[in-house]
Amino acid sequence: MLVLLFADRRGDLRVVLTLRSPLLRTFAGQVALPGGKADFLSETPVQTARREAYEEIGLPLDSHHFPPPFSVEHITELPCSLARTTLGVRPCVAFLRDDSNGSRVDVEEALTPRLDANEVSSVFSVPLEQFLNRKYLGLGVSSEESWYQGNWVNWEGARWRMHEFQAPVWERNTLKKYRVWGMTARILVDLARIAYGRDPEFEFNTEMGDESMIKELFEAGQMKEKAKKQDAELETKVFTEDIPKKGNL
Repeated sequence: MLVLLFADRRGDLRVVLTLRSPLLRTFAGQVALPGGKADFLSETPVQTARREAYEEIGLPLDSHHFPPPFSVEHITELPCSLARTTLGVRPCVAFLRDDSNGSRVDVEEALTPRLDANEVSSVFSVPLEQFLNRKYLGLGVSSEESWYQGNWVNWEGARWRMHEFQAPVWERNTLKKYRVWGMTARILVDLARIAYGRDPEFEFNTEMGDESMIKELFEAGQMKEKAKKQDAELETKVFTEDIPKKGNL
C-alpha cells in the first residue's frame, strides 16, 4: 500500500487517506491507505502501491504525467503489517514533491484526485504528527476534545494495541469525523514515530509492523502466495481540475 506524504502550506507533513467505497466486499466504507493485491507475483511492493494509487485516486504512475511542478519520490518501505484477512501488507512511503523552487504551490488547491467510485468514495488528508497525540489541536476541534481511543487485544496469540482516531475533515462547510483504526492506524503511528523521532502519548507496540507474527503464520501454513487473475493494460489517468468528484487533500 502507498503512504503518500506531502507538505501543506505551513510545511507540515500530511498523509493522504481514502474512504473505501460502500460497494466493496471487504472493509466497505472504512478509512484506508491506497493499495491492494499484486497483479502478478513478480510485481514489487512499490509497483503495486503506485498502480493501486493510480487506479483508486488517479495518482500518475510516472513524473511525465504529473502537472508541474509536482513529482513523487519513493522514500522507503516499512515492515510488513498483517491485515485481518490474513494478508501481509508492505507499506511503501512516498513524498509528493513540490519542485517550484521555494514558491510552495498549495497541494490541496492545485491537485484534484480522480476517484474510482467503485473503490473510493472520498479522499482526504490528516497531519502525520497528530498520530502521536492523544488530543487533536486545530481545524475547529476543541483542544480539550480527545480524538484518540485505544485498547489492548489478543490477536493470533500476540498482544496487539488497537488504535482508533476520529479524524476531523471539513467538507462543504461541514465538519465530519472519519474513523481511522486497526492496521491503518498502526502503520500511521509507526511512521509518525520514525518521522518525528519520539514516542506517542499513548501505549503502543514497540515492535514496528507484524513481521514476527507473519513469519509464524507462514511457517504454520496459514499464509500462501496468491496472484490476482487480472491482465489488463493500464490507461493513463492524471490529476485534473475539471473532474466533478473532488476529494479533500
